[in-house]
Amino acid sequence: MIEDYIASEPSLDGIECTALDTGLDTPTGGRVRRAADAIGDETFCLTYVDGLADIDLQALLAFHQSHGRLATMTTVRPNLQWGVARIGEDDRVEAFVEKPRVDQWINGGFLCLEPGALDFIEEDDVLEEGPLTGLASADQLMAYRHRGFWDCVDTYKDLVAVNDLWDQGRASWLKSS
Repeated sequence: MIEDYIASEPSLDGIECTALDTGLDTPTGGRVRRAADAIGDETFCLTYVDGLADIDLQALLAFHQSHGRLATMTTVRPNLQWGVARIGEDDRVEAFVEKPRVDQWINGGFLCLEPGALDFIEEDDVLEEGPLTGLASADQLMAYRHRGFWDCVDTYKDLVAVNDLWDQGRASWLKSS
């Protein structure tokens, strides 16, 4: 359906799309590995498709091309889904912070890779485990720090939340023209 849509949508003229059947039970790394022939010898980008973000993809690709490593992973600092209690040394609750942004950076699910990154991926790999860990250990993985909007849409609850933002006109992942 996606191939048909891209082929028939005039505004997407010049964009090619090939859908590959990599198997229902194939882990994320194996899916990328099975796409090696279609990828060829060019830089390629991938996403898990469950993230929604306002990432400037041209800036991400430019950053990737600037450092000479095999892989770039977009990192984000998500908001917790819970409020946090600030507790003093005497166990007294001093304040509440509603759904703060975490201090750590996580994998935001948008990546740029060189074909050489495929050497780190096996058919039975989960991309986030062996391959990305291997690339990091080999000093071949860089982080592109995205500070804009990012949210994960893994569950029905997540979908309702982003749809509510859309309905309220607060879809900050869209850039105004």
